[in-house]
Amino acid sequence: MTINQEDALYDFLENVTEPFSLDDISAFVRMIEPGRNSRLAAEISSFMDTRRMAFPLEGKRWISRRGAFEQARFIIKPTRLEIANGILIPGHRCIPFANPILLPQEYRFRWQGRDIPVTTTESPPEDFYPFYTLFGDEYAPQYVARDNPENEKAFNCDPFEDPPEVSVHTLDMRNIYREISFVPGDLFTAFSLDWKEGIFALQKVAADTWTKEDLAPWIDAAEEGFRGSFTCLGPGSSTEEQLAYACWFGGARMRSVPALSMEEFLFELTDNIETVPYGIETRFWYAGKDIPDRKDLEGVRSLPDRTMIEEILYRRGAPVSEYVVQSFVRDALYRNDKGLDRIIERIIPPSAGLEGRDREYLADYILEVHREFEENYSCFTDAAMGPIRQRVGELHTAVVELAAKLQKGGMDPSWLPKHTFVVLSQIQGHAASVLEDLDTDEEPPRAELEAMDNSIDSMIDTYEDIRDLIDDALSGFRRNNISLLRKTQGKDQLSWRIIQISLGGTGIWRRLVLPDSYTLDELALLIRSMFNWGNGDEIRFDLDREAASIGDLNRRGLSEFTGEIGTRWTIKVIILSWYQAEPGEKISCVAGAGAPPPRFIDGPLRFRRFISALERGNDGERRLAQNELGRDYDPEGFDIDSCNRAIGGLTGNNYGKSGT
Repeated sequence: MTINQEDALYDFLENVTEPFSLDDISAFVRMIEPGRNSRLAAEISSFMDTRRMAFPLEGKRWISRRGAFEQARFIIKPTRLEIANGILIPGHRCIPFANPILLPQEYRFRWQGRDIPVTTTESPPEDFYPFYTLFGDEYAPQYVARDNPENEKAFNCDPFEDPPEVSVHTLDMRNIYREISFVPGDLFTAFSLDWKEGIFALQKVAADTWTKEDLAPWIDAAEEGFRGSFTCLGPGSSTEEQLAYACWFGGARMRSVPALSMEEFLFELTDNIETVPYGIETRFWYAGKDIPDRKDLEGVRSLPDRTMIEEILYRRGAPVSEYVVQSFVRDALYRNDKGLDRIIERIIPPSAGLEGRDREYLADYILEVHREFEENYSCFTDAAMGPIRQRVGELHTAVVELAAKLQKGGMDPSWLPKHTFVVLSQIQGHAASVLEDLDTDEEPPRAELEAMDNSIDSMIDTYEDIRDLIDDALSGFRRNNISLLRKTQGKDQLSWRIIQISLGGTGIWRRLVLPDSYTLDELALLIRSMFNWGNGDEIRFDLDREAASIGDLNRRGLSEFTGEIGTRWTIKVIILSWYQAEPGEKISCVAGAGAPPPRFIDGPLRFRRFISALERGNDGERRLAQNELGRDYDPEGFDIDSCNRAIGGLTGNNYGKSGT
């Protein structure tokens, strides 16, 4: 599709409220932009499926988000603090019922047909973050910063420290709270009068209006909706997208009242869904479960209707648009670098292996764009954008090159840090977005450029962290393989394995070396000892008992399995590779991350809530978390010596009974 055809597609979806067919939307796009395109219908279908811009219905029909969510009812539950101060913070409360293009401060609200006035409220930013967490914890500061230009300036002063105070747009509810005797526990039913423009109406619901029995069908629908969302999307491209599909799969019951507010359901009621890490972002997912890793840079940046250039780049591990290529050409002009090979290698590093006709096609395109841009290019007008474009371009090149090397390196991917390619894909996607924004002759506002520069600092730090972790993993993998090559199996030597144990729903993991004759019962005791969980609940592995040892499992072709501790905790075990132990070598932990939770913490959901309270809670929440976790608990604390002392205490500082 052309840019004008894409604009027509968006225009159609923003305005249509009734179910539509592919013929309906194709006819509209052709009417607005009649350019020839024999594949238009197929491209529109692919575009909607990939970008998830509408929900599929039976009979090859769709319904837009506006059609699904306009007039649908949802709940807003003001906090005690909001009621005491006579305000209401829109924040995340209208998603997914709001137009995702709009920011929360752009919504408008009405009470009994009248617009509710808007005011501003000042406070430290951490006081506002809880009102934006449905967008993802990592994005809450960005939403607060984007509320107004002064906030952006305050955040840009130091990208590594929050400003002492910011202001956000809030609804002035003083008269409304007073007139209707609104008290803590009371609710508002909200619905969109105009989805496109973000106009909502509020109605009061007293605290005791609905019983538990009234709410039970909505809760069941919400649970089913999230299961459908996870099945359809996996982790999706954002938490907002997950919520939209949960409300769709939850059916009409989830889009009506009686109901709970989304944050009350997710953060206080359900035991089946929680927020889990997903690379450098977060997603909603099954409680106690990890989101599966990816093995490449394929992600939300891949385009459903790729041009020939975009297809070439996509096949070589760079899922970017032509605008990114054009931005690299502008970077070459800024550098005054006319070397075609160097431009190509910044876009597709040599390790990605771009050769033959694909390289020639890309070279011709770059030369064409270079000639077009060179006529009017001025390094003086590009003085502010040029250095930023250069930095983010170098980062993008480094990420694509590292991913290509990992895919070609022959390394067992289970050795890599958790979500390696997810993290790299997220950095690549963010860097590509900045490059697209800088594919312009018009300089953005200075505050926007400062925000870009700060975001690049953060991306570079994250890239360097993951690169260091990858280097450590590569060193361990190579040492292990060199050890295997140098040694031969002798009668006085034992066959050992390297295994990795992860605690589901957390970033906590340990890597161990132990005999492949180690039984599952012994492994269960070892895990409990290593995590300092004593003799509590047994670990039940999801395996038939004929597989008695680690070696048995591996010989049967099973490289990973899971187990349960109690009803809430899940253990994942990955059998990484052979390890040739020296005579007299001890079972040991060789790497790991994160401090284990106390045994009595009932699952990862409560554990993560306590961690969040330690980091961002008020004084009372922090005290409660310290009482549960321990006053000196450090979530990032991992002491390999303590871990090995615990293992040694269990095994008697030898092989263990299976290894003697």
